[in-house]
Amino acid sequence: MSRLPLLPLTACLASLLLAACASSPPKAAPMFVNEAFDADNIYSQAYAVDTAKICEAARRALLGQGYVVTRATGDYVEATKNFQPEAESHVQLDMRVSCVPQGDGQALVFVSGVQERYSLRKSPTSASVGVGGLGSLSLPIGSSDDSLVRVASNTVRDADFYKRFFNRVTFYLPKQQPTPAPVPKQPD
Repeated sequence: MSRLPLLPLTACLASLLLAACASSPPKAAPMFVNEAFDADNIYSQAYAVDTAKICEAARRALLGQGYVVTRATGDYVEATKNFQPEAESHVQLDMRVSCVPQGDGQALVFVSGVQERYSLRKSPTSASVGVGGLGSLSLPIGSSDDSLVRVASNTVRDADFYKRFFNRVTFYLPKQQPTPAPVPKQPD
């Protein structure tokens, strides 16, 4: 019996197998590749007040919206707000505000929001029983431990979200009080 007819079939199958192994699915480009660093910046705004006043206005804006301020200085504010959209999920929004002097009593405010999503995970609980001479026996019992596990984290990229934040910061800026006119003297 001749093995000649099987040789082309075997070679064909081998080349198909090698081609399948050699090709891999295309890799997705890293997210930072799309960072433009252009002038259309949604994360900053300039104000005609000093850094301490603008950071205080940012702190008040966050407090006024239910955020818990975890750190605040004359040039930095960090705050957190928690949400529970579903029974077994949790979302935490962390806001970071940096106030940078621009000269002539002006400040530039940079802000970023980072959204962390958590999911409730259940893990079964078991108990071990030691049996003399046989070792230990692990038996599942009818309970489970619940824990929140972070499943996603991303920077908020919504321009309207930041616009609303900056509008609220402006609301909390000290209003310019008109200088009172001097009172004319009455003749004695």
